Amino acid sequence: MKKILIILLVAFIMIQFFPIDKNNPPVNEGMDFLQIKNTPEPMAKLIRNSCYDCHSNESKYPFYSSIQPFGWFLKNHIDEGRKVLNFSTFATYEKKRQAHKLDEVTEMLDSKEMPLESYLIAHPEAKLSDEQRKELSSYFRSIQKDIENQSTL
Repeated sequence: MKKILIILLVAFIMIQFFPIDKNNPPVNEGMDFLQIKNTPEPMAKLIRNSCYDCHSNESKYPFYSSIQPFGWFLKNHIDEGRKVLNFSTFATYEKKRQAHKLDEVTEMLDSKEMPLESYLIAHPEAKLSDEQRKELSSYFRSIQKDIENQSTL
C-alpha cells in the first residue's frame, strides 16, 4: 500500500510539469456577439457571467487550473466550448449558422443543460434562476429571428 501511495505521489508531482496554456486568443470587439448585437447591459452581464468563461476568448483561469489534472480538464472543457460556440468570433459565422447556434443556445437553456453542473460547482454565481433562463432564452430567440429575417431579405 505504501509503494502505491509513493508511486501516486511521484506521478502527481511529475504531471505538474505539464501545465496548460492559459493564454486567450485576442478579442476583437467588432466580432463579439454582445457588441455586434448591442446587447443591453443587464443581459450582457448575465451572458458574460454564465456563458463567456467557456464560450468566448475571455476565459478566466482560476487557481486550480495550475494543478494537474484539473487544469487539463478545464482546458479541454474550454476548448470544446469554444469549438461549439465562440461568442468572441460570432460575427465570423454565416447568418444561417448564427441563427442555428442561437437556436441551440435556447434549447440548452430551456433544458437546463447549460451552464454545466460541473461549472456551477466552482462558479455558483453563474447559476441561473428560472426567470433568468426565460429572459436569456427570449433574448436569444429574438436575435435569432432578427438574423433569420435579415437572411430572407
